[in-house]
Amino acid sequence: MKLKKKRIILPLVILFIAFLFISYRFSIFNFHKGTKANIPKDKSGFFLGTYVNIKIYNNTSDKIFDNVFNILKDIENKMSININTSEVSKINQNAGKESVTVSPETFAVIKKGQYYSNLSKGHFDISIGPLVKLWGIGSDHAKVPTPAEINQNKVKINYKNIVIDDKSKSVKLSNNGMMIDLGGIAKGYVADQIAQYLKSQDVKKAIINLGGNIFTLGSKPNGDSWNIGVQNPFKSRGEYIGILHVKDKSIVTSGVYERFLEKDGKRYHHILSPFTGYPVNNSLMSTTIISNKSIDGDALSTTAFSLGLADGMKLIESLDGIEAIFVNEKKEVYITSGLKNKFNLTNENFKLIY
Repeated sequence: MKLKKKRIILPLVILFIAFLFISYRFSIFNFHKGTKANIPKDKSGFFLGTYVNIKIYNNTSDKIFDNVFNILKDIENKMSININTSEVSKINQNAGKESVTVSPETFAVIKKGQYYSNLSKGHFDISIGPLVKLWGIGSDHAKVPTPAEINQNKVKINYKNIVIDDKSKSVKLSNNGMMIDLGGIAKGYVADQIAQYLKSQDVKKAIINLGGNIFTLGSKPNGDSWNIGVQNPFKSRGEYIGILHVKDKSIVTSGVYERFLEKDGKRYHHILSPFTGYPVNNSLMSTTIISNKSIDGDALSTTAFSLGLADGMKLIESLDGIEAIFVNEKKEVYITSGLKNKFNLTNENFKLIY
């Protein structure tokens, strides 16, 4: 009897696997309009606390994918606040004590972080680590801190107390308890490094997706612009308010939907204010930055969100080659001047305001 069941089940399993394979191939061909040359090769993984997917449209080798993920792993090992042996962790462990010499990569990201901390007058601050650790939003130890805990950690935050030395590539945190967190800029740096590597390997068309940080390398296989959906911040990932048409651009969104904590019927999102110690509360739901370099988009998406609509719009309009989309609680969508022919609002529940 058992042998008979096995004879029946085995063919069914084979048929099921074959069905999955055919369905997968059909969905890919259907999405890419049946042109075999347009079908990308892709690889996924989990790095820097986020899901990563790399799609390459050129005929490329597995070695290129391996090298891309080696780049991801190397940067994570240097810059993650959650790896005790990382260079950033060593800087934090020596806060108030001594300088730590780091790699050129980590030094460059910290220096860029200081630049945006200064540009935003502290609304974006890479020394926000104590508050990030305290809230733990997105981790298994997330909590709503007490006002006393927030005040104790808030005073540790000040990007001006990060001392860097260009010659020795060393970094020192002046005060005990300070903590650098590059979570608001490191993914952008990674995307740029991957794009640079792919270009060096003569890859001309690819999509780099680092958990919502998108880099569109080149154009679509047919030469058209890529069509990138802008996330609906009132919904989970996968629903869009409109479509961006871009080539060779970075698209980075920061919003209340990404990571959050719910307690007693109240939602606390992960974008924390260095000034109040609590999640930023200014009526914005999301900001999307379109830029040539993802490191700029990464930092500016948090900066613009924290500044609010008026000041955020003013800052972005003052920067060359940077555009933005702001969505507020009223479902109003504001775009900067350079996007008027590059963004189409497709969700009728939202209103586009120029």
